[in-house]
Amino acid sequence: MSAMITGAVNVAATFIAIFTVDKFGRKFLFNIGGVVMLICEIVIGSVIAYKFGWNELGKISGWYSTILLLLICFYVAGFAFSWPPLGCLVPSEIFPIEVRSTLQCATVAMNMLITFIIGQAFLWALCHARFGLFFVFAVFVIAMTLFINLFLPETKGIPIDEMFKVWRNHWFWKRYYLSGRVDGI
Repeated sequence: MSAMITGAVNVAATFIAIFTVDKFGRKFLFNIGGVVMLICEIVIGSVIAYKFGWNELGKISGWYSTILLLLICFYVAGFAFSWPPLGCLVPSEIFPIEVRSTLQCATVAMNMLITFIIGQAFLWALCHARFGLFFVFAVFVIAMTLFINLFLPETKGIPIDEMFKVWRNHWFWKRYYLSGRVDGI
């Protein structure tokens, strides 16, 4: 039942991203998603720590299970309206046309590889790190959101053939441009 609920939340939140990304911008959705995911990771870890501590995990019942399901739904929503759809959209907007399909493929392949690794390791990590795993994930959410804020320029409303100007003026990436243009483009 919880998989059906979180799956429905995932689909609904993805549609939110589709209809709002051009209105609010990519970085805004990344940031809101990061904040929602961070809060949920910390609260989920705290609820599990309060309920079980480092003892063997037992059955979660009553209002604890309802709280955790709601938090997981908020987490899934925060994730679904930010990272997955924007992880496909942004690379298609930032890469030059000559290498776009290759780098888009590399982006999707890396995303699937990391998702597979996390999926395979999650239960083992949960059994060993218990509630601490959620705090580890929170640290990764902070790192991801900081990376977006520091290194990804906003692409809302910028034509693809004008992206070189964005990269040329970016505080970090401009050092990799030759005469304001990449590789003679």
